[in-house]
Amino acid sequence: MRIVTDISMTAALGAFRTQAPRTRARGWVRLVVTALAGFIVPLLALLLWQVSASRDWLPQQILPPPDMVWQSFVDMVKSGELLGHIEISLQRVVEGFALGAVIGLTLGFSIGLSPILDDYLSPLITAFAQVPTLGWVPLLMILLGIDEGLKVAIIAIAAFIPMVINTRAAVRAVPQGLLEVARCFMYTRRQQLLRVVLPASVPTIFTGIRYGLTHAWKALVGVELLASAEGLGYLLVWGRQMFWLDMVLLAMAVIGVLGFAMDYGLARIERRLQRWRIGPLGDPS
Repeated sequence: MRIVTDISMTAALGAFRTQAPRTRARGWVRLVVTALAGFIVPLLALLLWQVSASRDWLPQQILPPPDMVWQSFVDMVKSGELLGHIEISLQRVVEGFALGAVIGLTLGFSIGLSPILDDYLSPLITAFAQVPTLGWVPLLMILLGIDEGLKVAIIAIAAFIPMVINTRAAVRAVPQGLLEVARCFMYTRRQQLLRVVLPASVPTIFTGIRYGLTHAWKALVGVELLASAEGLGYLLVWGRQMFWLDMVLLAMAVIGVLGFAMDYGLARIERRLQRWRIGPLGDPS
């Protein structure tokens, strides 16, 4: 009987090892197909753009062709002008996003864990969230001027609002059953926070972080449109003022690509942190 069992286990193990490369191959094929599918609509849009720009009834001053925009991109990269504007915009969004994230996550956790703070602060934060981000510009201009402080403050406000709301909702939505099991294991308050609340809250918190970064990036472009002489938003204004529509389209494309890259990076980090959800209740030591 034992010999039969060993033979069965060996056969099963051999079959698993044989199927594993096939499974991995299918996974890679699926990944490649998904990636290629994501390029279908952009390529069709690019083709439509090229066809529309090549018509005689639509002059290049109205819609420059893709090759003109690409040449502007190459020229600005070679001169270092585009990279300089990108560096300035990224520095601003990193500073403002970091400030908004620290305040938003801290306050969101505090409100979620404390019903008293929730009663006092949630209505104020809800009212605060109804004001458009750029609606703070006139007031902050009076307080901070039009220097870097204004831009960092606007970006921080844009990032703060979705993060504090989503973090508060994530902490409040932790199942009470998990907390009761943690108490049965005699977890301390710190262990409950690190081993139960935080892992269970990761998906909703990261949704707030991703929304916060998206709002921060859009607020950056908006405030650079209004009060800046550098950055990607300034390129949009400059191109419009000089009627260089190839520069306008170039700035829009760079803004979209960088925003997509940042959101994609956060999505990859979120998938890695999702592993925390596997057995959030571990050894209480």
